[in-house]
Amino acid sequence: MNFSKSIKVFAIFAASFLLFSCKEELPKRTVRIAIQPSAGFIPMYVARYSNLIENALAEKNVTVEWQDFESGPVINDSLSADLSDIGLLGDVPAILSLMNTNKMYLVGIASRGAEAYAVLAKPNDTCINSLKDIKNKRIATVFGSTGHEIVKNILDKNGLTFDDIEFVNISAADFEYALRVGTADAIVTWEPNISRLVDSDKAKIIATGKELNTSGVNSFIVRESYLAAGNADIIKEILNQYKIASEQLASLDQKALLKLCFVLNINTDQISAVTNKYDFSVNISKNDINSLKETMSFLISINSLNKNFQIENKIYSSCLPSN
Repeated sequence: MNFSKSIKVFAIFAASFLLFSCKEELPKRTVRIAIQPSAGFIPMYVARYSNLIENALAEKNVTVEWQDFESGPVINDSLSADLSDIGLLGDVPAILSLMNTNKMYLVGIASRGAEAYAVLAKPNDTCINSLKDIKNKRIATVFGSTGHEIVKNILDKNGLTFDDIEFVNISAADFEYALRVGTADAIVTWEPNISRLVDSDKAKIIATGKELNTSGVNSFIVRESYLAAGNADIIKEILNQYKIASEQLASLDQKALLKLCFVLNINTDQISAVTNKYDFSVNISKNDINSLKETMSFLISINSLNKNFQIENKIYSSCLPSN
């Protein structure tokens, strides 16, 4: 082998070695994704069951940890304690997370779905057939959830206050139980609870979120310190894979469909009807911001928030996927 050929071989070997070394030297990183069994986050479950996020982040040497929670308020606790990095939250928990005392950012909108929220009562209860019948009734939902805001909207719509009802704070797991044993005359809940209870004749719909001017905005919230540590690329990829997963909902394979039915506790026939109630586009619109501002006003009215803050200053848009 002549000298020039030797140089070329050496250069190719060196380049390959450097490329291999660079890949090996990528720092190990972790992302902890906090999720709750709400139909508003179906694409995230699809991405999870298909390993879309793990596969996309593998070349970055990122480990994905999935964290399952019952509802938004407990996800907030985990984010605030630095035990989670990104959480999927309804509008009320999202505002509480973004308030000035917490260092969080809104990085995208997971879904919108006014029809995915509803007020339910027992199917045979003739004492409550419309929103006009709620005075002096026991209304149950999760305190600090979107359901809580809907209760306030109901009261405002009927010229009532919380003094005119008995507000019952329950966990998300107790919706069916509260109706069945009479802990509540009505519950304010969301999908997939609505489809599961109504389709099994365990509840009837009194009103939907659309009738109560509820936008049903669900958000992606990320810790500021996680972004500041140079992990914005991870969050961007998660949102990108979420968008890809949302585009696959109409053609899920049987394995993914069954897993989705299991976690949401509904059957395969209900999946399509539930998903059709949502817009899963990830970008943040002006309407989304205005809806979150209305939620902020609600939280101030119940003394869960001291004052307004600029939501626009809590948006980190660099992670949004390209159209």
